[in-house]
Amino acid sequence: MVDMDQILVDTRFMLEGIFGNKTAEKVLLHVFHYGESHASAIAKDFSTAVNPIIQQLNRFEAAGILVSKESGRSRIYSFNPKSVFSKPVKEIIEKAYESIPLAERQKIFETRRRPRRKGKPVK
Repeated sequence: MVDMDQILVDTRFMLEGIFGNKTAEKVLLHVFHYGESHASAIAKDFSTAVNPIIQQLNRFEAAGILVSKESGRSRIYSFNPKSVFSKPVKEIIEKAYESIPLAERQKIFETRRRPRRKGKPVK
């Protein structure tokens, strides 16, 4: 008889196993959650250095999974809508994202992403 606990995969390490490292996992989850992102926002949310994030973003862009555009002094990354690989990758990311408990997702992605309206008081 087969033990079901041995069959179940720990989803916390699934993306790292598929994409090769934790940085790739962080980058893809962040871009999936926000739709687009920049390196310093990813590094801030995951309390990690910016350089490995930039390197991973560049790898995904070179592979055609992500595209970037300049916005002021920042480079904003999003999934490449023209790539045949983006949709399957996003589907994998979505499954992993949904497997993260809501409380943990809220903790990871709690940073405000839109600028405050001019003159709006800080509470």
